[in-house]
Amino acid sequence: MTSHHAHHHDHHQAGAGTDEAALAELLDLDAEVLHAYLSDVIDWIGERAAGRPRRILDLGTGTGTGALALLRRFGASEVVAVDTSAAMLDRLQDKAHELGVAGRVRIIQADLDAGWPDTGPVDLVWASNSMHHMADPDRVLAEVLAALQPGGLLAVAEMDSFPRFLPDDLGIGRPGLEARCHAARDEARGDEMPHLGSDWGPRLAKTGFAVEAGRPFVIDLEPPLPARAGRYAQASLQRLRSAIDGRISADDMATLGVLLDGDGPASVLHRDDLTVRGARTVWIARRG
Repeated sequence: MTSHHAHHHDHHQAGAGTDEAALAELLDLDAEVLHAYLSDVIDWIGERAAGRPRRILDLGTGTGTGALALLRRFGASEVVAVDTSAAMLDRLQDKAHELGVAGRVRIIQADLDAGWPDTGPVDLVWASNSMHHMADPDRVLAEVLAALQPGGLLAVAEMDSFPRFLPDDLGIGRPGLEARCHAARDEARGDEMPHLGSDWGPRLAKTGFAVEAGRPFVIDLEPPLPARAGRYAQASLQRLRSAIDGRISADDMATLGVLLDGDGPASVLHRDDLTVRGARTVWIARRG
């Protein structure tokens, strides 16, 4: 989750260690709570991959959940995992050691906006919630096309929207809090991520890929949810809160505080009415 987004992957600033640790935890929770989504996507890619890809490139690997899922799906493969964050890559290496697959993972710390690293030729590229962070995604797509072997596949997964967790009426504060928070975030983000929500199909075709499919995956988890879903909601909403500080009313900020900081019955950690709703789209494109 991206990965760069689960993606919510925002560009890392040097010295933002605490933010990075919080983001790493969020990406891991995203992968745990949405494991059914990830395995469905990986299975779908597996059905379309010609032969068995030997070398897989994960662009914006984050904590590596996608990379490790691909290693499990393709037994003889190796993964080249690229991210800007040394801390994220360390976390991936630790996981790979625990799982006994460290020998099949090569990590590259690189900022793709600054230039293309030496990945060598690859058979499959996975980009989950990372493409919308690129300053010039079309240039990066051209580099991906050049790195792919003929017949190789690119899978681009992107969030259509950030996940939603809360009922409209929380029993505290004014109804509609989450919708107002997301509207404020969209406004705040405006220029920062102009590519979020792009239709990647035409962009892939323009680069020279043969676009084979674009498929929406709807996420709709209903209560009762496992405890980690509460932690996932808390981590996601804390990140949202820091992005919209000063853009919502003091009353809404106070309600968010009760939801996120308290340990009372209204806290997201203890509510029995949380859901996880969202949508992601995955495009599969082939190098001819």
